[in-house]
Order: sequence, then structure tokens, then C-alpha cells
Amino acid sequence: MSEEGPVYYCISSSGSEVGILAKSYIDQGRLIPDDIMTRLVLSELKGLERYNWLLDGFPRTVAQAEALDKQCQIDTVIDLDVPFETIKYRLTARWIHPASGRVYNLEFSPPKVLGIDDITGEPLVQRDDDKPETVTKRLQAYDAQTKPVLEYYRGKGLLRSFSGTETNKIWPHIYAFLQTKLPDVSQKDAASPR
Repeated sequence: MSEEGPVYYCISSSGSEVGILAKSYIDQGRLIPDDIMTRLVLSELKGLERYNWLLDGFPRTVAQAEALDKQCQIDTVIDLDVPFETIKYRLTARWIHPASGRVYNLEFSPPKVLGIDDITGEPLVQRDDDKPETVTKRLQAYDAQTKPVLEYYRGKGLLRSFSGTETNKIWPHIYAFLQTKLPDVSQKDAASPR
């Protein structure tokens, strides 16, 4: 599970019926049902066949993996094995300035004054899906649903796992592995995580 969920930002701001429905699940700390998430992601992947791409947090269930396999040829699946408590700490340390969308993390990029936006001086808020009780529910559901997905891809010989708690220690190993899969990726373009 990533610290920033790009799919979540996309669907929460889309305003579409399926996006609004998906956001309601996220706000309750629940994972989005397979059919809704699969429709969202597969529609975004149409037309990307000629590109290399990376999905973060999808598929989360075997049904999603099977649907993805029907539409796309999957070459590699990367599993970031990060302890539950590390993920929970990072997610619950995230605060935002609603008007601007600025994101602060109390560990990595804290505001100058705790709870206050650096630029406007307005209060920061914690999104409902970053509150400790919601994060705990999300991580428990994620863990229960994704173990079978890891086994699914392990059985296909596509899974590669990387363990750790710090990006700068895990990233060099992931980068070296990706170089074997995408040798045309330049050092400049992929030297650091985004």
C-alpha cells in the first residue's frame, strides 16, 4: 500500500457517478468493491498498450487480477513488504490544507508550526481516510484481500518482493530490478522515486 494513492485522488475529484460511489467507500474506511475499482482502472488503461506503466494498489483481489489479465499482458508484479505499523504511522502523520491541497507529513515534510499551513496560516486537517481508526480498518482489509493476489502472481512466476521500512534503502533494489525489465529507462528519469 502506498503512502499516496493516486487512484484515490483521481476518483474523488472526477465527479462521475462511479467516482462518487468509490469515494463513499474510501470515506468509510472500506475498500472499493471489485466491480467498481475494476471499471475505473481498466477504463484508464485503454489505449496504453504501447507504453510501460505501473499500477499502485491494483489489483487488490484475485477477481481484479483476473480481469486485468484478460485486458493486459502483465510482465512483473512488485510487492513492497512494509510492516503494518510503519504504514499506519506514515498515513496517520499526513495532514492537508484543504483550500490549496498542500500535503504535509509530520515525519517527512512537517509544517513550520504544528497544525498550521506554512503559507496561509490556516489550520490543517486530517482527511477521514488518514485517521488512525480508518487506516487500521483499511490496512486489515487490504492485507486479507491481497495475500491471495500475491499467491496468484507468485504462481504465474511474476511476483518480486522487496522488504523494508525506508524508501532510500528499498528503492536502489527496485531500480536495479526494473533496469532488467526496462533497460531503456534512463538513470536521470528513474534515479529517484516520485
